[in-house]
Amino acid sequence: KQCGHQDGKVTVPHEVFLAKIRACRHAFLELGVEDGVVVTRTDSLGAGLTQQIAVSHKPGDIGDQYNSFLDCEEVTAANARNGDVIINQNGKMMRPKRLPSNLYQFRPGTGEDRCVLDCITSLQNGADLLWIETEKPHIEQIARMVDRIRKVVPNAKLAYNNSPSFNWTLNFRWQVYDAMKEAGKDVSRYNRAELMKAEYDDTPLAQEADERIRTFQADAAKRAGIFHHLITLPTYHTAALSTDNLAREYFGEQGMLGYVKNVQRAEIRQGIACVKHQNMAGSDIGDDHKGYFAGEAALKAGGVHNTMNQFS
Repeated sequence: KQCGHQDGKVTVPHEVFLAKIRACRHAFLELGVEDGVVVTRTDSLGAGLTQQIAVSHKPGDIGDQYNSFLDCEEVTAANARNGDVIINQNGKMMRPKRLPSNLYQFRPGTGEDRCVLDCITSLQNGADLLWIETEKPHIEQIARMVDRIRKVVPNAKLAYNNSPSFNWTLNFRWQVYDAMKEAGKDVSRYNRAELMKAEYDDTPLAQEADERIRTFQADAAKRAGIFHHLITLPTYHTAALSTDNLAREYFGEQGMLGYVKNVQRAEIRQGIACVKHQNMAGSDIGDDHKGYFAGEAALKAGGVHNTMNQFS
């Protein structure tokens, strides 16, 4: 599927994903899993397209509710076109807008309503937790949807993606700036379009933004019912940053000290097991197997001359 933080997302009618929930439950039964947890995810907040028109048997059913968000225009005999797909909505013949990709378009501004409907429907049909993808880390945006969901399902809980796809610094500086301006405080020293600049790092605005980021998990759990906070791709970004910094120093004036001071020495003092990377790669396990099969004749890698002994 399309990444939740990219454009061009497409949803499917509820019966499609409800079938997947039922399949998960059936798999739990087949495998004897008594404590399985089903997390249903929706990207509908930011998705403007649907793969297909839902099947509806009567006004107000789940298929009809899904189709009610479609961007449609009324059709008459005079303006009907060859190949039109036409649905009956409230007694009118309506033509959903179909793209060259054969996808159908939702009306702009319906994302939150669709997201709430998705969540309520999934919880009513076997889901345990919700996962709502948002375009920014904003507690009140999340809470606004959860409040509506909890009117129907009072114990609704979220799993939330504290994603590196968000620009956390900029989003929270914007939030603080907007809150200060709304409260009538002087924001003349700040340029909202340039709040990412390092020159703002020690300002009261930036400090308040950092404090909101620090307490985001606790605050979001309390206000928006986020039960589990996950973070995607942190190791990717950590590895990229540390590798870039190492390369700058290793091939610069610091030379080998760039690695020793900032990586290896820190590993040793923090007790990071990876400092013994040979053992982490399985050399000790290999020695065990050699001993099992060859006894005293085994040529073990972890002997006295193994350089990993320097880290004991």
